[in-house]
Amino acid sequence: MQNRRHWILLATLIVAACGSVPPVVERPASRPTAPERRPSTKSNEVVMFALGLIDTGYRFGGKNPEAGLDCSGMVSYIFNQATGLKVTGNAAEIARKGLPIEKSRLQPGDLVFFNTRNAPFSHVGVYIGDDRFVHAPSSTGRVRIDRLSAGYFAARFEAARSYFD
Repeated sequence: MQNRRHWILLATLIVAACGSVPPVVERPASRPTAPERRPSTKSNEVVMFALGLIDTGYRFGGKNPEAGLDCSGMVSYIFNQATGLKVTGNAAEIARKGLPIEKSRLQPGDLVFFNTRNAPFSHVGVYIGDDRFVHAPSSTGRVRIDRLSAGYFAARFEAARSYFD
């Protein structure tokens, strides 16, 4: 009989717990929720232009596909052609002019920056989604796609920037 009361009490507690309302957990006031970012028409155009440059030759200081591109020249060319935006300068200057965003909030068309020559913001690429970016590395001599999570780039990732609202 004692054992039966024990099981009835336990079942009552379980049923009561299932019917109770969980406490409301409030977010701290110091951490507002940022609005959701969605790719724009312009950012999609940037991605399409970037993909169109795959296998273009590399050239230090290069600013057009016919002569060859370096990383910042590639970004300048893409943004000018795809959106009409004048995004100029070396990778560090391009980073200074962009809107800082968290890596976890990257959207296609955003820019990703790396420290590849022991210099902050020494390399830039165009994020295309799914952990991938298009860039013009001097090491292979061609514009290509790589993953942000790849060992070399994961260790050298510095920041992300957007030129879109």
